[in-house]
Amino acid sequence: MEAVWYPLHMADPASKLEAKALKLPPEQRARLAERLISSLDQSADPDSDALWIREAERRLEELESGGVEPVLAERVIEKARSSLRWNP
Repeated sequence: MEAVWYPLHMADPASKLEAKALKLPPEQRARLAERLISSLDQSADPDSDALWIREAERRLEELESGGVEPVLAERVIEKARSSLRWNP
């Protein structure tokens, strides 16, 4: 496939939209992001909501029965961040 080159003044429309979107206040950016993501989810499995609810209920039952110990979100986030850091 041959590459297509555009002059600089004919920037990609998505790039222009992205630049404008990044200038929006955080609340408006969040709403826009949610709408864009939901537009991609239309092809999702129609049973996925029910499956997620069942999974959440299973996990809650595990916590309530003492089968697992709860972990603070801050600890989970820190562990995830540290695993992503590059340690030469």
